[in-house]
Amino acid sequence: MKKLFTLILALLLNTYAIFAETIKTDVLVIGNGASAVTAAIQSSRSKLKTVLLVKGDWLQSMQGKEMVTIAANNKLPSGFWGEFRKQVNHLYKGMPGHDTTNFAPLKFESFAAAGILKQIADTTKLLTIKLNAAFATVEKDGTGWKVTYSHNGRVDNIKAKTLIDATQGAEVVGAAGATLPPPVTYADNLYRTSIATADDLGGLALSSDKTSYPETPAYYIPMSALVVKDADNLFITDKALLADASLPVQMAIGQGAGTMAAYCAFFKTTSKKLHVRIIQGELLDFKGYLLPFDDINPTDSYFKAIQQIAATGLLKGKQNIADGRAQFLFMPDSAVTTAEIKPVLSELYSRAFIWFANNKPAGQFTVANLLSFISEITLTEPKNLKSIMLRDWKNKYKFSTEFDTERAVTRREFAILANQYINPFSRAVDLNGRVIN
Repeated sequence: MKKLFTLILALLLNTYAIFAETIKTDVLVIGNGASAVTAAIQSSRSKLKTVLLVKGDWLQSMQGKEMVTIAANNKLPSGFWGEFRKQVNHLYKGMPGHDTTNFAPLKFESFAAAGILKQIADTTKLLTIKLNAAFATVEKDGTGWKVTYSHNGRVDNIKAKTLIDATQGAEVVGAAGATLPPPVTYADNLYRTSIATADDLGGLALSSDKTSYPETPAYYIPMSALVVKDADNLFITDKALLADASLPVQMAIGQGAGTMAAYCAFFKTTSKKLHVRIIQGELLDFKGYLLPFDDINPTDSYFKAIQQIAATGLLKGKQNIADGRAQFLFMPDSAVTTAEIKPVLSELYSRAFIWFANNKPAGQFTVANLLSFISEITLTEPKNLKSIMLRDWKNKYKFSTEFDTERAVTRREFAILANQYINPFSRAVDLNGRVIN
């Protein structure tokens, strides 16, 4: 009898080994909310093979017929949230009770939102969705992860290079024996590592520190908030915030996490070696915001350049109160001051100290000052640079002003030209926003 039992057990184990499925993927996302879906779509769009593991049915919490109204972030159509908002407006255009004009609060039925997200996900290449698939175990597999999950009455396996915990309770982090990142302390240059941003968090400020940048209600999520530090290549979404996030915030965080996970998988590296600028550049390519400027439209041909310059700290935004509402503004037509750019330029370029000592620019930084600085950094002959600028000022850059070297350079002009010629955004920073020399 004992021998017979042993034989049957061996046959059962062999049968499981034969029929159990093992999937290999670049990115694995576990969760059933908007951040999970957005993270999975983003990593797939970044050309990485992605699997989304859903415990139950598709977006179960969004299958009702109740009406949802979202007033926050209506002036910041950042990244995937902007794409989703556009599709909702297209669906409800012309229907009574739905104002689909720009900046109006977004109103939609919950199940309609779930349907839009499913439609986008189904047309996304490299994305595999497994519904009614509950994960069972999580363990390290080299620098990646091995996850077992139950599906259709059996237990299967997934091996992934990177893993995103998009569950509401950080269940994956717990199962992996890891710990959540501590709450973000907003200080110093952390804004330089922003991976998600918006203009409101449902009325709840992320920081009580009024000296933080940007000042609330505008805010950003730094990369470090999504990184599980004691477990390589494990990222979080919903639990990056202490409060429940609104739908736009969930999507912004999901898109950020998907971009970071895709970076690690593509470059075959770990979350300890994240390259902030490459990841932010990828996010900008998908129309994401790094800083929540109300006055810079994402359709602007130089939207990316302005965001990149702002992320270096050369030109910071300022809060303005209009009609009782706080706005975070870039003020593209305002003059650049020497005081605001000198500390950052000196931090980024060793030759800047010599240039400032020799040229001693006045309070307002002029077009001539900018051309002279570009010549110093790029070793370009000044007359040649001036000739090129005279030719390209209107034709290439489409500046509305006349080319006049003696006047103060505007913030828009400075952002575009500095980004083009000296590219300060290319200077690497660590996860604390400190420049890496």
